[in-house]
Amino acid sequence: MAGRRPLGENHFFFLLLAAIFLAGAVALWPRLSVRFAPARIEVSPYREARVSLNRASLAELEALPGVGPALARRIVAHRPYLRVEDLLRVPGIGPKTLERLRPYVAP
Repeated sequence: MAGRRPLGENHFFFLLLAAIFLAGAVALWPRLSVRFAPARIEVSPYREARVSLNRASLAELEALPGVGPALARRIVAHRPYLRVEDLLRVPGIGPKTLERLRPYVAP
C-alpha cells in the first residue's frame, strides 16, 4: 500500500477543506442572504405642505403641476383668495385646472 496516506492525514485534509468552506461561506453570507429593499414611496412636497395662494412666490406657483410663468403671474395678480375656488376668477383656470391644483394649494 505504497500510495495510501495514514488515516490521521486524511482527517486533517477533510477538516482543512471544511474550515476553508466555512470561512468562505461566512465571508459571503451577507451577499448570499436575502435582503428586502425598503419600499420606495415618492411623495410630492406639496402633499405635505400646501402652497398658499396668497403668500407663495412666483417660483413656488410655477412648481405646481400645469402652472407656467404666465399663469403664475395671473394668480398673483388676482390676490387675495378666500377659498381655493376663487382661482376660477383667474383667466386660464377652469374647473379641470382647479381640480388638478386643489390638492396642492390652500388660500
